[in-house]
Amino acid sequence: MTNKNYIAIMAGGIGSRFWPSSTIDNPKQFLDILNIGKSLIRLTYERCILVVPNENVLIVTNKRYKELVKEHLPELPEENILCEPSMNNTAPCIAYTALHLKAKDPEAVFAVLPSDHVILKETAYISSLKKAFNYATQHPAIETLGIQPTRPDTGYGYIEVVSNDSADVKKVNSFKEKPNINTAQTYLEEGNYLWNAGMFVWSVKTLLTSFKVNANGILKVLTQDESKIGTQEEQAYIDVVYPNTERISVDYAIIEKAENVYTIPADIGWSDLGTWNSLHSYLEKDENNNVVQANESHIENVSNSFIRAQEERVIVIKGLKDFIVVDEPDALLIYPKSKEQEIKNIVKSLK
Repeated sequence: MTNKNYIAIMAGGIGSRFWPSSTIDNPKQFLDILNIGKSLIRLTYERCILVVPNENVLIVTNKRYKELVKEHLPELPEENILCEPSMNNTAPCIAYTALHLKAKDPEAVFAVLPSDHVILKETAYISSLKKAFNYATQHPAIETLGIQPTRPDTGYGYIEVVSNDSADVKKVNSFKEKPNINTAQTYLEEGNYLWNAGMFVWSVKTLLTSFKVNANGILKVLTQDESKIGTQEEQAYIDVVYPNTERISVDYAIIEKAENVYTIPADIGWSDLGTWNSLHSYLEKDENNNVVQANESHIENVSNSFIRAQEERVIVIKGLKDFIVVDEPDALLIYPKSKEQEIKNIVKSLK
């Protein structure tokens, strides 16, 4: 493994669609949402150290989560935790990461990975990442892992590639917003569309060049006194300048504007676990299509439902179909599965 390769794990989100388990003080990436004894960020980290050395893994998170990161990843050097003072979306976050790595290693190539996704086919995933690192080392390319779609899903953006491109690393034609079901079915049938999973690989040089061309305002804010990045003064400096960056995703700021975007189609058993419904789909179910995460329960005439309870709570439910039930110390959610997209806005109103 070359020490020029790094992985930055993005871990600053709140995961409000997983309320009431995921809260602003203990968000989704720090939860054992799969009920296997490990948090999502822990699982992500353990995959990453199969690709790069421990000291080449960075966690980029909000300042309020620094202690949580240390708790979940005690072997990670503390200086590898980059702390954002404000939640300004992914473009400023990734630009700051690139500048931090530039100060440390100007020849660095790095992957940006979400902290809260699930990968079933680990060997294929590692192979795809290594392929992406090799290509980004040799070419001025912005790369994304494109997930082979298994169904006409309306919850993901899509990547369009040239239909007859047989290369391992394919040139991206365009990015498509989340489609309706008919459009998603067309994408699936045409065969040259991939799900956009938000996993990127690029060299520091290539990425910063793209920021200069496509989102220079963010760089200007972050490089007012660039000499402080990579020094003991970095955090204090970032605390001052970072909140003034534009709040925009890296997709809108860079990816959808750049000409040098490529994708590696990857069949890696991927799920973004974006909602309770997607978690229900992912996990093993009982004979009535229920997922029950509870130590003690009596469930009768319940079907196609997701039920999650505190360890000490006894759960008794009868006569429920297509529902989400999540019991936490401070809140109880009982909601139709078909309406789960409303949960995020309801949580906002509760605040």
